[in-house]
Amino acid sequence: MSMKKQQRGQGMTEYIVIVALIAVSAIATYQFFGQTIRTQTAGLAQEISGTNAATTITAAKTNSAAALTEGNRKKSLSNYDNNQ
Repeated sequence: MSMKKQQRGQGMTEYIVIVALIAVSAIATYQFFGQTIRTQTAGLAQEISGTNAATTITAAKTNSAAALTEGNRKKSLSNYDNNQ
């Protein structure tokens, strides 16, 4: 096998590793802030359609506070319970 083909394979492997790391970090971020993002998006959609979104905006604030609390909690294998 030529040196050029080996380098191309190595480059592709590095690219796949980087994409996987980005995907994992995106999933972790969405895990913390997913509900907040969904309620904010729903509030925006309601306001754009002309509906009052005060309740949805309040729910988004509540969800962001819950995400902050969750982020400050220490997790380990002994106390890890997903979404609780």
